[in-house]
Amino acid sequence: MAEISATEAKNKFGQVLEMAQAGPVRIRKNGRDVAVVLSAEQYAALQSASGAPKVRPAIEELMVRSMERRASLYKALAR
Repeated sequence: MAEISATEAKNKFGQVLEMAQAGPVRIRKNGRDVAVVLSAEQYAALQSASGAPKVRPAIEELMVRSMERRASLYKALAR
């Protein structure tokens, strides 16, 4: 991942945008990470991946059925 200081990013914003087309660009200020610049395509891929189910649908269905069958137990435990 490319890295640039916040001051450089401000002064060379056009260059940062070009760098982001090749890969993420980490922006650092006072020695710590403050931002990452991504291309629009990279951001779209990240957004679509985050919408994917984290658990397989079959497992989710089993969990829902278990919660329905044992609702009274879960309520008692929650008290």
